[in-house]
Amino acid sequence: MDEAGLPGAGVPVSARLLSGGAQNEIYAIERDGERCVLRIPPAAAPTERDKGILREWRIIRALYGSEVPHTRAVAVCADAGVLGRPFYLMGFVDGWSPMDHRNWPAPFDTDLGARAGLGYQLVEGIALLSKVDWRARGLHDLGRPEGFHERQVDRWTSLFERIKGRELDGMDVATAWLRAHRPLDYVPGLMHGDYQFANVMFADGAPARLAAIVDWEMGTVGDPKLDLAWMLEGWPADTSAPEAATASYVNLQGMPSREALAAHYADVSGRQVDDLDYYLILAKWKLAIVLERGYQRAGDNEKLQAFGPLVPTLVRTATDLAETTTYPN
Repeated sequence: MDEAGLPGAGVPVSARLLSGGAQNEIYAIERDGERCVLRIPPAAAPTERDKGILREWRIIRALYGSEVPHTRAVAVCADAGVLGRPFYLMGFVDGWSPMDHRNWPAPFDTDLGARAGLGYQLVEGIALLSKVDWRARGLHDLGRPEGFHERQVDRWTSLFERIKGRELDGMDVATAWLRAHRPLDYVPGLMHGDYQFANVMFADGAPARLAAIVDWEMGTVGDPKLDLAWMLEGWPADTSAPEAATASYVNLQGMPSREALAAHYADVSGRQVDDLDYYLILAKWKLAIVLERGYQRAGDNEKLQAFGPLVPTLVRTATDLAETTTYPN
């Protein structure tokens, strides 16, 4: 921190663990009134996570001055000799995570009108992200946008064949449909890669305001509309129904409809969403493979075992949508 020119040289540092997992450990750091957050791979994480943490740093630093709600880039350390792994410091965000409030904090717990704003703010975050000039911000080599959709099918089909442990009804149909179809247009842009309520923070109080998009380890330059579909693939058809309260890991009752959120995305991003069905099929199919990989290596892990019955449902809904949607070749 001293070498990076941060304030408080000579003052003791206080550190407090916020969360830890297989991907990253996160600590609140404070020194002389300067509050920030440290993100670092755990000691046992694969070595590729070192590149991932530096990738995250590149993205949040590049977002400085943009309209995208994000954390402030404070400092980075690529030297594993300091803490055992590369790490970076980002600004502390005053606010709350939906993962800490599965039933929503007040007033969003009872005021469904206010709760709807959470959905609109969530989708607005990636709409703004899709507008970022990634070339001008030095992210021209972050991903390979050429052939993005062709590689999606080839890459994830190859992975599925490697981990395949059971037959999944409809997988061949969905895969063939994706090979035969493409988006109506494809405008490369910056994307998050795992966009959902779990990876954002909101400011305290109402009206709803997105404070920061976090967890950028899957960030790349690709097709931003896949972020939209990833967010919406499990969205309830009727958010006014009681079932919407338990359709996800958060209560989605009272949220805007999928159509309303897609329309808001289009208004803010300037991108058409007439081909949303293509992206929904891709998102469901891809998520099924991601979860199947976890299920096939679950062992005694109850969390991964729970993916077992979810995967066939995802594949079946992707296939049903592929077989019923009206979409040009």
